[in-house]
Amino acid sequence: MKAEVKPDKQKIKSILARYQSDPGMLVPILQDVQAEYNYLPREALVLVGQGLEVPLSQVYSVASFFKAFSLKPRGRHLINVCLGTACHVRGAGRVIDEIKRELGIRSGETTEDLKYTLETVNCVGACALGPIVVIDGNYSGQMTGSKVKPLLESYK
Repeated sequence: MKAEVKPDKQKIKSILARYQSDPGMLVPILQDVQAEYNYLPREALVLVGQGLEVPLSQVYSVASFFKAFSLKPRGRHLINVCLGTACHVRGAGRVIDEIKRELGIRSGETTEDLKYTLETVNCVGACALGPIVVIDGNYSGQMTGSKVKPLLESYK
């Protein structure tokens, strides 16, 4: 199990101050917290709830509703493999199998060194280039199993 990050109270207060501690700004506040820690640590959610004077259950409800938020530590590099129809028929399954083999993790997991998190998505909207792997927002099209290792090594 990966250790959870201990949030800096001053950083959380600074984020809250940017939004005048407005409870209506909960989503952008959580986005900023996640940008700071690469996920939403439990203690950060507690501090946000206290700072906005809203129940932790409300903060957690919003954090768990949106797929963009992660409640588990994530790697520095987020890998998304498209498994949409076009990518699937062009071999996305073989690509993701190779990524799993190279990193030793399954979809939804993070490497022990917190370097990579692997996720699958239904479509990234670049069907003509499939199969697609997106790492940190950078699209790599026409992926094959043999292109996986060099791609991952470029993020070391």
